[in-house]
Amino acid sequence: MKKRQWLAVLGLSSVSYVAAAAEVNVYSGRADVFVQPLLEEFTEQTGIKVNLLSARDDALIARLKSEGRNSPADVLLTADVGRLLRAEGEGLLQPVESEVLIERIPEQYRANNNMWFGFTMRARPIMAAADRVGDDEISSYEALTDAKWKGRICVRSSDNVYNQSFISAMIAHHGVEKTEEWTKGFVKNFARPPSGGDRDQIRAVAAGQCDITLANTYYLAGMMTSQDAEQRDIAEKIRVIWPDQDGNGVHVNISGAGMTQSARNVDEAIKLLEFMTSEAAQVRYAQNNHEYPVVHGIAMSETLQSFGEFKADDLRLDELGAHNAEAVRIMDRAGWR
Repeated sequence: MKKRQWLAVLGLSSVSYVAAAAEVNVYSGRADVFVQPLLEEFTEQTGIKVNLLSARDDALIARLKSEGRNSPADVLLTADVGRLLRAEGEGLLQPVESEVLIERIPEQYRANNNMWFGFTMRARPIMAAADRVGDDEISSYEALTDAKWKGRICVRSSDNVYNQSFISAMIAHHGVEKTEEWTKGFVKNFARPPSGGDRDQIRAVAAGQCDITLANTYYLAGMMTSQDAEQRDIAEKIRVIWPDQDGNGVHVNISGAGMTQSARNVDEAIKLLEFMTSEAAQVRYAQNNHEYPVVHGIAMSETLQSFGEFKADDLRLDELGAHNAEAVRIMDRAGWR
């Protein structure tokens, strides 16, 4: 496809493409409702126009590979560290030199080679039926393999990157053999074949189809604050249990971004990445999206505060990439579909 045709697909004009100093082109795997307000605020503050293309993370990574050096994208924004690691492994990102990003973002939430940076954090605790599972009934991920939970667990499929990152972290902590043993025991306790997203698992617990699931905190928080009364009613039936508080801590993940290898608007891209760590952006993420800020000192939403304090796993998230392929193989061998 000719360059002008690519630009038409992106909604960019050939004139704006040349005027690099005044714009930045973003490929985003996050929902527009999360991203658009932040980008509009960035433009208001800097005068830099943002051209946004939204699609699924995997589709955007495939597109970047296809476009190669001719890609107009300057920034790749994703919903999970797994996709950032994948983009890095495909050679689609370049390192960013920014004292602002290094200073503001804790080292476990950014790549050690500065290829990508986390802007928000979310936890993946155990979520349980409030009327059927007590606070003291389970206190670790390891206990999810106990026979008492047989036929009582719902979970997303193994092709979900959140679950792949979770198993990758387990490999990093415990090794392949122990992780595979745990995964097999976990699968034996499934109440049904995996299907649907995190919200679907929460609904299943509330409906009594199972008693326990693993889900990201912002999904439950979003349901708790929904304008839909049914969503709020479902969320009220769910208890958040923080596992492994005497051990490694609860598994966490990030949404984040990196600068593409093809970036032409380099200075503008760096300014956008730095803006995502500003107080204004972090507060908006925290209050509107119910994600935990990565920058120290930013208050979380009242809804997240209601879940209570917890110890988060401090594993460097750039370690997960080394274990992702093995995590998928383990899940496949265990019958986690």
